[in-house]
Amino acid sequence: MNIEAIKSIYAFEMARTRRTLLQSIVSPVITTSLYFIVFGAAIGSRMQEIQGVSYGAFIAPGLIMLTLLNQCIGNGSFGIYFPKFTGTIYEILSSPISTLEIVIGYVGAAATKGLIVGTIILVNASLFVDISIRHPFMMVLFFVLTAVSFSLFGFMIGIWAKDFEQLNLFPMLIIPPLVFLGGSFYSIDMLPPFWQAVSHFNPVLYLVSGFRWSFYEIADVSPVVSLVTVLGFLAVCLTITAWIFKTGYKLKN
Repeated sequence: MNIEAIKSIYAFEMARTRRTLLQSIVSPVITTSLYFIVFGAAIGSRMQEIQGVSYGAFIAPGLIMLTLLNQCIGNGSFGIYFPKFTGTIYEILSSPISTLEIVIGYVGAAATKGLIVGTIILVNASLFVDISIRHPFMMVLFFVLTAVSFSLFGFMIGIWAKDFEQLNLFPMLIIPPLVFLGGSFYSIDMLPPFWQAVSHFNPVLYLVSGFRWSFYEIADVSPVVSLVTVLGFLAVCLTITAWIFKTGYKLKN
């Protein structure tokens, strides 16, 4: 294992975050704080509790997950797309670095950035709503697995994308609707039976549900099923990434 190569890629990606601190850290924190102010304080004060939890506290895990997914996908995709865009990806591929080391460096940096932003938002949320974490280990497990899985998913998008429009397709047009319709702002028990059934086809429902269970022990889906879903998604992403490097898909012209 070439540790120095991993450290070099990781350090380079983390340095880019420091250079774009306002965009990478400050902007998502401010945006999520506005969600808490509007939904948690303004609207939440006029709503009943959901399964014994105040509305502001109920939506906190969903908002954290929304930001985490967007950050991990965005950082993971741009990190590998930019070298491909500038042509420096061929220097990386021709260097004595294995596929695993490349993935660890880029995906590790993207996941770290997402976890940093998610942690800041979690601390920030406690200033607006009363948050309790009943299962800290499970919370961290869901937090880390989700960050790694979707950073790897973003890495795949960065390889697949041929321009900046495709690069922004998932984080801007697909992930937010899935999160909003995945029980972030409500329990699916509040929906008619038909739409409850449809919601179970939304993979983000399992992420939000499992993450919320670690806070309040309330969930729309069994936490075991949620955990298996995250691990399954991670396995699929690893398999596809291995295939991409084995075949040279979108990497070798």
